[in-house]
Amino acid sequence: MVKLEKIKEAQKRVSKVATKTPFAYAPILSKRFGCDIFLKKENLQVTGAFKIRGAFNKISLLNEEEKKRGVVAASAGNHAQGVAFSANYYNIKATIVMPENTPLTKINGVKSYGAEVLLHGSNYDEAYLFAKDLAKKQNRVFVHPFADEDVMAGQGTIALEILEENSNIDTVVVPIGGGGLIAGMASAIKQINPNIKVIGVTAAGAPAMRESYMLGKPIDSTEVRTIADGIAVRDTSKMTLDIILECVDDIVEVDDEEIADAILFLLENQKLVVEGAGAVGVAALLYDKLDINNNSKVAILLSGGNIDVTMLSVIIEKGLIKSYRKMKLIVTLIDKPGSLMKLTEILADASANIVQIGYDRTSASLAYGDANVSIGLETKGKEHQEKIRELLTKHGYRFYEES
Repeated sequence: MVKLEKIKEAQKRVSKVATKTPFAYAPILSKRFGCDIFLKKENLQVTGAFKIRGAFNKISLLNEEEKKRGVVAASAGNHAQGVAFSANYYNIKATIVMPENTPLTKINGVKSYGAEVLLHGSNYDEAYLFAKDLAKKQNRVFVHPFADEDVMAGQGTIALEILEENSNIDTVVVPIGGGGLIAGMASAIKQINPNIKVIGVTAAGAPAMRESYMLGKPIDSTEVRTIADGIAVRDTSKMTLDIILECVDDIVEVDDEEIADAILFLLENQKLVVEGAGAVGVAALLYDKLDINNNSKVAILLSGGNIDVTMLSVIIEKGLIKSYRKMKLIVTLIDKPGSLMKLTEILADASANIVQIGYDRTSASLAYGDANVSIGLETKGKEHQEKIRELLTKHGYRFYEES
């Protein structure tokens, strides 16, 4: 494991730039699960994620000759911003290689700190191989996002902050991608209090670390696919896995539907914008993946908040449909004056608010003289939607729902 003294030394360096993010009691979650839940809000970090801690600690320890050569990193986004910020702080040249599908908000975040961005590959691992080769060709320092003790020590400072705030915590829940975050945090936690449980959470679409943990040896995935781009790591690092096997008590997984629900829950109930990777701990809680009881005092790390607004809008839209607050209908009408008005009057009588409407009279599937109306409705729950269906059926309309 990473030595506690090394993590404490990192804390002195990291405190120069990193925000000591809030560690707050979550009353809604605590009441719902009958225990004490606390959220460590690294989504409010200066770069929007915890990665600044490890990146800054690593770059702070470079000697002058290494700083003159400059740095290269590979990242899906958050490590990139951490490296770019830290390089800018020390006036070091930085090039960041990011996967081609990286959200624009993360690309722009990196560029805002003056780093050069190169897009390469369909996932982190392909970007990583390209970046490693680039660093070698240009004789620059490669700053690894997780398989580096100095980086892990920087991430471990989060655990120090949590336990400084509340030493009675008995369970800490941490997202896992490459494993540097949980390796650093678990190292600190187990050296301070070995009785505290450390539980990792992976995305089902990026299962390498969980499978490796279960088998006790590195297992790589053939592909990764998850909305939690910050933990979409295909291959397992032996360095981080060894520490995880030593210090982590369990690893659970959540799927994209569960992650999306957690993002929406945090937005609505905690007023927090959290990215997919940052929401996996809450997803594990919401879907009963954690072994906790009424006496538990649980710390959940919200590791980042750099979510693409396009993805957020999709999650909100799907969430509204899933929770019966919105429905989409295709209704067939006779194409004559007054037909649409009659339909809207029926919907108004049902207290359904129309938020979108389209009129199609040319579809090949329609009989001559008919038209399809696509309607988006704001609704007030499952019973309200049943009432709308009953009214449409009562008035003889043919319709179906879009999912």
